[in-house]
Amino acid sequence: MSALDRIRGRRGGGTDINMAPLIDMIFILLIFFLVTTSFVKESGVTVDRPSAESASTQKQTNLIIGIDERGRVHIQDERVDIRAVRSRMEDLLEGSPQASVVIAADKKSTTDTLIRVLDACRLAGVPDISVAARKQQ
Repeated sequence: MSALDRIRGRRGGGTDINMAPLIDMIFILLIFFLVTTSFVKESGVTVDRPSAESASTQKQTNLIIGIDERGRVHIQDERVDIRAVRSRMEDLLEGSPQASVVIAADKKSTTDTLIRVLDACRLAGVPDISVAARKQQ
């Protein structure tokens, strides 16, 4: 066998690419992104928020509580009795003690409902509570 045939034999013999480390690395990246991503739990109701000049964007929100125009409270696509808001907030705090809550109340809802939900969140010990509003243009 000549030197040229040996070179061709090495090149044509085929090399195997081990895909296992590549697949492992992709799964590690996937797990990393899933763990570091924070998921916002929506209220599940469409709310016409009031507007305010001082409205600002909040950096992180763990839960949005919606109050519709009839004063019904919604948490995660579920209508909740206003008396159960405090226990739901206590359950939230067990999972993440530094959770933040945004109350999105419809501008036609009563302030009584808003204050009762805000009070229930404070009594449950939620450290960061905000009321949602649109930025005036």
